[in-house]
Amino acid sequence: MTVSNGWKVLLIDDEEDIREVVTIALEDAGYTVFSANEGQSGVRLCEEVIPHIVITDIRMPKMDGLQVLETVKKQYPDIEVIVVTAFGEMDLAIRALQLDASDFITKPINDQSLRLALRRARERYTARKALKDYTALLEKEKAQTSRELVRTFTFQKNLIESSMDGILGCDETDTIVIYNRSMAKMLGFKKDIVLNKMSWQQFFAPADVNRLQKNFASEGYGGKNRLYLYETTLVGVDNRKIPVQASAIRLLDQEIDTGLVCFFRDLREIRALEREVEDQARILHQDKMMSLGKLAASVVHEINNPLSGVLNYIRLMTRILRRGPLPDDRREKFMEYLDLVENETDRCSHIVSSLLAFSRKSPPSFGPVQVDELLQRCVALSQHKLKLQNIDLATRIEPGLPEITGDFNQLQQCVINLIFNAIDAMPQGGTLTLEGRCNQVENWVVISVRDTGHGIQPDDLPQIFEPFFTTKKEGYGVGLGLSTIFGIMQRHNGRVDVQSQPGLGATFSLQLPIDAAKLNAQHQNDP
Repeated sequence: MTVSNGWKVLLIDDEEDIREVVTIALEDAGYTVFSANEGQSGVRLCEEVIPHIVITDIRMPKMDGLQVLETVKKQYPDIEVIVVTAFGEMDLAIRALQLDASDFITKPINDQSLRLALRRARERYTARKALKDYTALLEKEKAQTSRELVRTFTFQKNLIESSMDGILGCDETDTIVIYNRSMAKMLGFKKDIVLNKMSWQQFFAPADVNRLQKNFASEGYGGKNRLYLYETTLVGVDNRKIPVQASAIRLLDQEIDTGLVCFFRDLREIRALEREVEDQARILHQDKMMSLGKLAASVVHEINNPLSGVLNYIRLMTRILRRGPLPDDRREKFMEYLDLVENETDRCSHIVSSLLAFSRKSPPSFGPVQVDELLQRCVALSQHKLKLQNIDLATRIEPGLPEITGDFNQLQQCVINLIFNAIDAMPQGGTLTLEGRCNQVENWVVISVRDTGHGIQPDDLPQIFEPFFTTKKEGYGVGLGLSTIFGIMQRHNGRVDVQSQPGLGATFSLQLPIDAAKLNAQHQNDP
């Protein structure tokens, strides 16, 4: 759908191909498009061209999308901002909406989501500008003609009624005289029982009324007699609690209170998104604990053997020392015993440290990840379980793999899950091949886990990444592992692929993007 000329859009994204594709789509739709490759230059360009709408990526170096949003809204509150997030970054999307973003869309950007977000942004921009113009008109002298008064009144009525936010206005006695459709839909009270009959205080709990009045009198939410982006709770029909974000202002005429205007944004959808984020975190941790239980069972056996050896050598050395001073001919043998004790103790310490690091529940933390170190850690945690299951391990890790950006703990969880799935697919033993390589053509680091097990049925392949889908017997899995991997890969802008034939095993591949600049720098440093 083509919009009329005149709408200016500023696109901020550090990925050139995304800027090019989205720019073409916007220009085809009739927008005038400006673009910037990072947040600071985007803000400077915003000051020059004053766009109607800004579309900004959340994750960018130096100045991220949330900082762009806050800066733009502070300097140009009329500009609508749409943020672009990776799938699964609901916490960042929620934060953006709380900072008065118009909307959010997820990567990869599709035309339908983009058109819908732009339509909403245009509606919000138009409504806000109209309301601002109308407010400015009221602050001027009284309308000069009756025709202007009638036209202004009609415009005001249509504007208020069509607003997506709930609007409530009161006179000097706090009696409600403005109550639009969105407000009625939000609260459930019909207009005829509200207008000129109820006060705004009746839509709040008594404690919230006292808190609102105190905050109105303070400077903490936009200045005295103002509230800006203030979160509170309305009370609707049947005592239903409705979380809202409120902006309000007291109307004063020569310091005399003449009324109150409030704008309310329903936060129930945002709260639902917050609960979804919490559910995702809980499922992620639940899946990790299941993997941890399998690891612990095998690690107990792996640690027990070296500990038994350490104990025996210590007892032997104790008996030797109790016989008297250590003869010179026994000193060399004694040092061999101590070396064995040190090596076995160090091995146990490494295993326990790796297990503790894997079990630790921590918030997502993106940073540089060395892929060879990641794979070596996964091998250390799972190699004894492979031996117990009579499975040979083959590793093919290219030397000098480029560094990637990601959450080490979550990526380790993905690889461990794939290794355990491969073990379960080979109950009679077999060979597991762990591979790490670089695809320089597409700028991917590829981690693959291949087994020689029973494979996956063709009918099951389309469903294996769905939550709670499992082909295992009851009690052997709940179907969270692969869906967890799928979500983690999306958060890392990567993907997971599978190739399998019944009876011929399966190969799962994790593909993670490489920073092109780092890859070029590495090539320049290669001998």
